[in-house]
Amino acid sequence: MTNWNVILSIAKTHLLTKIKQTSVAALGVTFGIGSYITLVCFMTGLNTMLDDLILNQTPHIHVYNEIEPSKNQPVSLYDDFNESFNVVHSIKPKLSQLKIHNALPIIDYLERNENVRGALPQVQTQIFYIAGSIEIGGNLIGINPIDEAKLFNIEDYIVKGSAEALQTTDNGILLGIGVAEKMSLKVGDRVQISPINGDIFPLKIVGFYQSGVADLDAIQSFTNIKTVQRILGEAKNYITDINVKLYDIEEAVSLAKTIEQQFKLKAVDIKTANAQFDTGTTIRNLITYAVSITLLIVAGFGIYNILNMLIYEKMNDIAILKATGFSGKDVQLIFMSQAMIIGFVGGVLGLVLGFGLTSLIGTIPFKTEALPTVETYPVNRDPLFFIIGFLFAIFSTFLAGYLPSKKAKKIDPIKIIRGQ
Repeated sequence: MTNWNVILSIAKTHLLTKIKQTSVAALGVTFGIGSYITLVCFMTGLNTMLDDLILNQTPHIHVYNEIEPSKNQPVSLYDDFNESFNVVHSIKPKLSQLKIHNALPIIDYLERNENVRGALPQVQTQIFYIAGSIEIGGNLIGINPIDEAKLFNIEDYIVKGSAEALQTTDNGILLGIGVAEKMSLKVGDRVQISPINGDIFPLKIVGFYQSGVADLDAIQSFTNIKTVQRILGEAKNYITDINVKLYDIEEAVSLAKTIEQQFKLKAVDIKTANAQFDTGTTIRNLITYAVSITLLIVAGFGIYNILNMLIYEKMNDIAILKATGFSGKDVQLIFMSQAMIIGFVGGVLGLVLGFGLTSLIGTIPFKTEALPTVETYPVNRDPLFFIIGFLFAIFSTFLAGYLPSKKAKKIDPIKIIRGQ
């Protein structure tokens, strides 16, 4: 029967008598695991920030009426030309409205779908911003501000003001930061806008919006749906776009196809709209995990080499232990215990080091126009990364101790004593 008290006592004595080597081995584990945690938390944090830059503002499904040429031209109505190859030049778009017919019932129908988190109406129109003699072309989007804040995080991009202020202010406007800078406007000022029909409407600036895309911020602004409908002289059921947010983004492609077939509308899913970005995200994540795994493997070999040398330096001790009656299994357990103790201590210190470095990185100032509300470098402290790091420390030290101790188990003490 194994006497663990004796085995652990001997393992402790070996570790403390060679404290420098023990410290080097433990620090090898510490820095390997600490570096892994720091790298993976930082890189995944950056990847999440880049994903949020696009995904936070992009609906999972965008539904609208697309202006496009008629698929069936008049020549196809004549039976005499059915067997002919017809070529029609200068095809013009068919006469259609931007308005979505029966938009409100469609929204109600979509929100009853168990996969749909929310379906929000929008009214988009082209306008001119007017301030004195300055006229700038742009887009005005009518929204339900509170709902947009809940589903599409619009408040993350409001640098001054709030969604509540836009909701509660009659004739209020959330002005694009680029437009405000060009026209030297500030919160509380009034800006005149003119739709394409030529009328002029004064709106009160309740805040500034900054998406991070300079070209977009130079033309785009937001207001209440009712305000846009009033500016256009349209009824309350005038809706040009529907933005759908799902619980599971993977359902976007199939639901978009269903909407197109059922309502004869254009429905663009987020994967189609951001295909290039999605590819970039996949590549960045692949690089992150490839580098992280490589770092763990390198750390594992370092740990193995350190412990391997530690055991070979204990050959005399092994011979004495066997000569005094310890079995090969006991010798193996002694050195395995040393390895596991080093792994545990080094793993815990690695977690502390990783947490400390990621906390430090999280305090470094980071300013970017792309995400105006981000003030420091993003760090993703997912507990899974810490668990993986600690388990790898235990697993790698187990292997690093097992392989050399298996050889130590078979050592003949007579040969070692004779060699001395």
